[in-house]
Amino acid sequence: MGGQKNQKAEAEAMNAIDSGDTKFQKKRKSKDKRKLEETDAEFATAATEGNEAAANGSAEISAKRSKKDKLEGGEEVTASNGSVKQSKKKKKKEKEEGEANEIAPVKENAVEEVIGSSGVVVSGKNVNESKYKALDSFAESGLPSDVLECCKTFDKPSPIQSHSWPFLLDGRDFIGIAATGSGKTLAFGIPAIMHVLSKRMGKNVKRANPLCLVLSPTRELAQQISDVLCDSGKPCGVRSVCIYGGASKGPQISSLKSGVEVVIGTPGRLKDLMEMGVCLLKEVSFVVLDEADRMLDMGFEPEVRSILSQTCSVRQMVMFSATWPPAVHQLAQEFMDPSPVKVVVGSEDLAANHDVMQIVEVLEDRARDERLQVLLEKYHKSRKNRVLVFVLYKKEASRVENMLQRRGWKAVSISGDKAQTARNQALSQFKDGSCPLLVSTP
Repeated sequence: MGGQKNQKAEAEAMNAIDSGDTKFQKKRKSKDKRKLEETDAEFATAATEGNEAAANGSAEISAKRSKKDKLEGGEEVTASNGSVKQSKKKKKKEKEEGEANEIAPVKENAVEEVIGSSGVVVSGKNVNESKYKALDSFAESGLPSDVLECCKTFDKPSPIQSHSWPFLLDGRDFIGIAATGSGKTLAFGIPAIMHVLSKRMGKNVKRANPLCLVLSPTRELAQQISDVLCDSGKPCGVRSVCIYGGASKGPQISSLKSGVEVVIGTPGRLKDLMEMGVCLLKEVSFVVLDEADRMLDMGFEPEVRSILSQTCSVRQMVMFSATWPPAVHQLAQEFMDPSPVKVVVGSEDLAANHDVMQIVEVLEDRARDERLQVLLEKYHKSRKNRVLVFVLYKKEASRVENMLQRRGWKAVSISGDKAQTARNQALSQFKDGSCPLLVSTP
């Protein structure tokens, strides 16, 4: 009786172990039960599993072996449909990991965008890094006191200055979209001076080839930039020269031969001096295109391309523009780093300055002079405040100037027909207030 009970218990145990097997497997097990009377229960279990594996050609593994596989391989392999399910999960996981690896490099080069509290939009690679945080004061820049000497009259950096300096001082290629009068000159001028100082550190060279180049579309803008950079560079010994047409080449050539670090110029005259061999730009490693959109509108693209090709191949490129048309975008793609920083103050689209109230009146030709007279009597009654009158044509500038002088107004004019000395004199009189009424072409 005792033996029969043991056999019955062993049979029940086997049925519990082999639950879920196929009918064929159960028949095989019933044959093997007779062997359990003569062999140890553990050996019989192992033999049964071995026979089942041989009969079915499957890879069924015991509970112990399965546990071991979980620890070693990370996955349980069974002869049931569960193995297919596990395999699908593994393939899905591997596919997801592969896709993640493919996407990862793209994320590293992704363009980030930051919108500042003042509405300034900053985009580019890694612009979120803490070192590129916009400056709240000039002191935060950590620049030498002699470099910041020119900024003493300002309370804090303008939006374009506070956002551009961290990138430019770090050597990044830069695109700035900002309106005229937003402080762009110092935005690139101070980093240009620091670039010169870092390049000539420890060097004592009396005659230096230019290291920085600023291209401007007009003589007046070039002269204005030159005035700012000459004043800014004087305390730290950075020399500049302004090169433009309409003036004698002699003084400009003399300045170049004596040695300067910064060249500010218009494309036409600069290309002339390069062809003469007196302006060498092979060491220029900091290039600024100011008012790039206007420069291309005026047809200077061939000259700009020719000039840029003569500068150092390893250079920092800076472009400032009031708008961002396709032609300027194309130029930036060709000559700048693939991932430049772009800072937009205001809008990229051509728009009127919202800080200036504009009133448009449509008049007949013969009524314009009388209407101008009425407006001057209203807005220039004191004859001390400065008033600027724009006309479309060069001849019209001289005609309006003469008309106003005949009517008793103290007026001067500037246009392309006048010599540069006369233009400079008119601008000086307008600036110092001795002649506060200026007639000019755009």
